[in-house]
Amino acid sequence: MTESLQALANTAREKFGDAIVADTLHVGELTLEIRREQLHRVCQGLRDQAPFAFQQLIDLSGVDYLDYAKESPRGPRQGPRFAVAYQLLSVRNNQRLRVKTFLDDELPVVESVTDIWASAGWYEREAFDLFGIVFEGHPDLRRILTDYGFIGHPFRKDFPLIGQVEMRYDPDKRRVVYQPVTIEPRILVPRVIREEGYGLRAVPKKEAKPG
Repeated sequence: MTESLQALANTAREKFGDAIVADTLHVGELTLEIRREQLHRVCQGLRDQAPFAFQQLIDLSGVDYLDYAKESPRGPRQGPRFAVAYQLLSVRNNQRLRVKTFLDDELPVVESVTDIWASAGWYEREAFDLFGIVFEGHPDLRRILTDYGFIGHPFRKDFPLIGQVEMRYDPDKRRVVYQPVTIEPRILVPRVIREEGYGLRAVPKKEAKPG
């Protein structure tokens, strides 16, 4: 399998040239990093050209690398914050491929691939909703999981755990209203009673009273 994936990476470099920033082969999976401005062209070729025939988009997801590897001895990761990852399948060649492209931090924008794989429609809406990634050319780019009045993008690493606002039904106004969050942030740590060594602490039985 590794040899066939390495051959796939070599063929991709021959066909797409400098559009490929890097190729990574790890634990049996091949990832191609593509320049953002050439992503659509490469995806079109990956679907239509015979050596590839990746006719199915299995999944598409946003990625937020904020504070990634922050605790690593080598220090935090350097580079763009946002990325989009595409999981492709070629039934004809019995191969899988991951395509990844990195986006601008301030305004993460990339061209939509809905005209290449129709299944990208809802995937791109989800990435837009949860990560704030804009897919240019999407026919109906709007929120899909959160409501219309939702503030922010909940899968971004800097999104507060308690959210921005909360909503409730107001019986006087007879509608849903938004208000500032009233929940106090807290961290739940499970409490486990143990002795200094291992094992749970034994609770002594009560002695029976005589007579």
